[in-house]
Amino acid sequence: MRTAMTAAVVLLAFGGPATVPAQATTGFAAAPATSRAEAPAATPATTQVDTFLKAYRRAVLGQSGEDPRAVRERLLSSYLNLRLDAWAEQNDADPVFRAQNVPAKWSAHQIKQEAGFASVRLTETWTGGGVQEVWYTVRVADLRIVDLGDRPAF
Repeated sequence: MRTAMTAAVVLLAFGGPATVPAQATTGFAAAPATSRAEAPAATPATTQVDTFLKAYRRAVLGQSGEDPRAVRERLLSSYLNLRLDAWAEQNDADPVFRAQNVPAKWSAHQIKQEAGFASVRLTETWTGGGVQEVWYTVRVADLRIVDLGDRPAF
């Protein structure tokens, strides 16, 4: 009974639907479909990446009252933030999503952990059906996201 209850709580916490309002006041196109991670995060590192992406997405869409930059400053290293600013300027796109809009859904999977860092592959799925991978590096000691990019850091 306790196992079933725990499973139900985990399902509701990570897999329950969260609707997205149709209107967005930012320049980003909101996904009309349900926006949530595809699968529950299985490790502290994947949970951190999922938590960041949810908060950042809500901020970009103007749904949280928080500025996207503030979300980044709260959960990413300051060095990574500087690199993301430069990437955004050079590529004319959002540096976290690596695009000019927001993903409809995503899944995060920890690929490996070594020397105090975890490598997490985030697979973004777009409303039109496109898929893109973004690799995150999370410092395990404090769960600070210290790198993200188009290829794994290690």
